[in-house]
Amino acid sequence: QVQLVESGGGLVQAGGSLRLSCAASGRTFSSSPMGWFRQTPEKEREFVAAINWSGRTTKYADSVKGRFTISRDNAKSTVYLQMNSLKPEDTAVYYCAADSAAGTTDYAPSYYYWGQGTQVTVSS
Repeated sequence: QVQLVESGGGLVQAGGSLRLSCAASGRTFSSSPMGWFRQTPEKEREFVAAINWSGRTTKYADSVKGRFTISRDNAKSTVYLQMNSLKPEDTAVYYCAADSAAGTTDYAPSYYYWGQGTQVTVSS
């Protein structure tokens, strides 16, 4: 059974940092693009970042560019999201996604597998 398990969320003050992890099990994703999305009760799920299988190609939402960094360790079947200079508007549930037929994409419906999410709360 394929599982994506996110961790590393929590409560942090504005300007602080968090590092999210997404551990995959049940099959290998070492040749698959992976991504991070986020959602609040007021908004639809929105793209945050994506990375190709090798880690050489990345894509970011404009709202996080320069503050967030996506990376992966295929030997550990884990993808990371380093979040710096956090803002209250970054508060959301963050979801890991894997294996998109559309490559390193911001298009959520193209991802086949999703985690359960981890809450990130940034206080002002």
